[in-house]
This record gives sequence, structure tokens and C-alpha cells, in this order.
Amino acid sequence: MSSPAVVNDPLHLILGDEELLVERALWAAVGAARAADPEAELRRVKVSELTVPELAEMLSPSLFAEGRVLAVESAQDAGKEIAEALLAHAKQPVDGVTMVIVHTGGGRSKYAKELPNALKKLGARVTECNKITKPAEREAFVRDEIRRAGGKADAAAVSALIETVGSDLRELSAAATQLVADTGGKVDETAVRRYHRGRAEVTGFAVAEKAVTGDRAAALEALRWAVQLGVPHVLIADALADSVRTIGRVAAAGGRNDPFRLAGELGMPAWKVKKAQAQSRGWNPKSLAAALQAVAEVNAGVKGMAADPTYALERTVLRLVELRNQRA
Repeated sequence: MSSPAVVNDPLHLILGDEELLVERALWAAVGAARAADPEAELRRVKVSELTVPELAEMLSPSLFAEGRVLAVESAQDAGKEIAEALLAHAKQPVDGVTMVIVHTGGGRSKYAKELPNALKKLGARVTECNKITKPAEREAFVRDEIRRAGGKADAAAVSALIETVGSDLRELSAAATQLVADTGGKVDETAVRRYHRGRAEVTGFAVAEKAVTGDRAAALEALRWAVQLGVPHVLIADALADSVRTIGRVAAAGGRNDPFRLAGELGMPAWKVKKAQAQSRGWNPKSLAAALQAVAEVNAGVKGMAADPTYALERTVLRLVELRNQRA
């Protein structure tokens, strides 16, 4: 007997605004689609850049029955026409096409606000990705990250990791994964303290810090050490993206303002705001936009699009250094 075919959910709703969790949920949906069809193509588009005819074209049946995943991002910005078009397609999904709607839960119009409930009623597979703001939730996240990486940690280790790394989920995830690799899976407070004294120079965030400050030689050296010591490519790419996004958010909010006030507004630690304020010197809106594009491309690259993820990371590091050092 042949094994049963993998059945993929044709409609996904990713609900929330915790970036790391949203990205993971998106790639989980892509993975499910590719389990059913390994050749399924991913297309990502913001709802504000999408027209009804374009949506119809993207979701129309393929002549060659090729699988596709269409990720419609920032769906909270949808107007009446595009919201209605999304629901119309959701009611009659096309074979081989998976539609993923990414929505923060809010909305500028009543149509955007009503979209999540309407999609739920149509049977969408829902993944909640709400902001993690409470200490207990953050501790649970760290424990889960360590467990995902194959390790175990006691309460003291979890507290120490949050104390030394901060509240940023990407940084916590990267640190948790590397700690499990370094300790063989048994993470305790002593290991956390030792790790942050002796191994900080080879984390993805060390690579990112050198790149966004324009230090070409140091950034390449840190990258090569990180790769040699086994830091996962995806964690380095995440660190590059996080650093660029943080600089952009701080600069857009008034980079020279009081860091403690900005910390409250942006929902990040004051030390991180201060660091981004220092790193933002030499960047401008145009170079930041180009940097955001570069880190988005390398994130896709290290998750399967690039033939050589190490080369993709090196090229991105050099691009960030170039953008940081170019004249405005």
C-alpha cells in the first residue's frame, strides 16, 4: 500500500505582532505546504502593495499545477476591496495554493478589523503571536527555546539569561540555542554567566554590531569565527536583521531623545536604545531602507534560498558596512 498523501491546510491566519513568533509561524506554514509539495513557491506581499486583480492572478490555478504559498502581510492595513477579495478567495481555495494572512489583530478600517474573525469562521488554521510583555511569559519563552534546542534549564539559569541578555526575543533565542550547544544541554546559572563572559565575541550579535558600525575587518573576522564555531547561519542572519531594525526604529522615533523615554515608547530596554542611538550615527533613511532590504534577503537566503549561506552572510555583512560608510 502507498502511504497517504500529506494534507496541507489551504488557509492560515497568523495573528499578533511579536516579530520573531510571526516569522516562525510563517515558515511553519511554508514547511507544511512543502511537505505536501516540495516545489511549492513562496510569495510574500504587503496588503498595501496588493490590488484585487493582482491577488486574483496570484491565486489563480497554475497551468502546470505548481504549488504556491501566498503570504499576505500587514493585513490590518487592508481596505474594503482587498479585504473582501481575500475572504472571497478564502471561501473557495484553489488546489495547490496555500494562503497565509498575517494580521496584528487591530486594523485601520472596520473591514480590516473584522478580517480575523471572518477567516476563523472559514476554518483558517490560527497561530497566535501576541507580544510577550509579562516576566512570566518571557521566562516561559526562554524555557521553551532551551527545550526546542534539546536542553534543560533551571529557574536560576532562565532568570540569569534574561538578566544578561535583556527582553528581546531574538537575542534570547540566539543565546539559548548557543548555550545548549556549549553545555551539552544542561544549562545552569554558572553556564550562563561563563558564556556571557567568555563567548560573547562569537555570537551573531557581535557580528551585527561590527557590521552596523562600519568596521569591515572586525565584522568579517567575527563572522568567520562564528561560522567556524558552529553558530547557526539563521541566528547570525536574525541578529543582523534585529540590529538594523532596532537602529531604524530608534532613529524614526527621534534618535537623540531621552533613551529612557524612548525605551518606554518602543518597548525595549534602555541599554538597547542607547546602543542603537550610538550605532545610528552614519545612517540615513535611504541607507537604512537599503539595509532592511539586504537583511530581509539574507534571512530568506539562509532559510533555503541561498546555495551557500555562509557566502550570503558575508555578502550581506559587506553590504551593511558599505551602506554605513557611504556618504549621505
